[in-house]
Amino acid sequence: MKRPSQPGRGQPAGPTQRQLRAGELVRHALAEILREEKLADSALQGVSVTITEVRISPDLRHAICFVEPLGGVHASEVVEALGRHTKYLRGRLGRIIDMKFTPDLKFLHDESFNEATRINRLFDDPRVRRDLTAGDGPDDDGEA
Repeated sequence: MKRPSQPGRGQPAGPTQRQLRAGELVRHALAEILREEKLADSALQGVSVTITEVRISPDLRHAICFVEPLGGVHASEVVEALGRHTKYLRGRLGRIIDMKFTPDLKFLHDESFNEATRINRLFDDPRVRRDLTAGDGPDDDGEA
């Protein structure tokens, strides 16, 4: 007999523990590869690249790697250069990690640092600061 459908059941809202573990495994392995290997690309010469997050698909066959070059300079060129070397990086990754399949890699620039900077600038705005400090006083009905 089929189970009655219940609200809230079905696909999980976020990644599973398996996806998170696999993403961290790939992230650490890629960081090691980029630290040890010298890729022959002018956009990557002398640039320190941080892999901030790796999101793995539920079937563990595709990985989106979020990267940020040190200082955030020339991010688009660094992402394009990493994209040109995905086959090589995937091959090296397959020798390091112990997974049934080596995921296909896709590199994207991590925009979270830019967004955090934008939000900090908003909090530094005098009008926003005034509104934030106004809420720290006694309640509107006179009670403390």
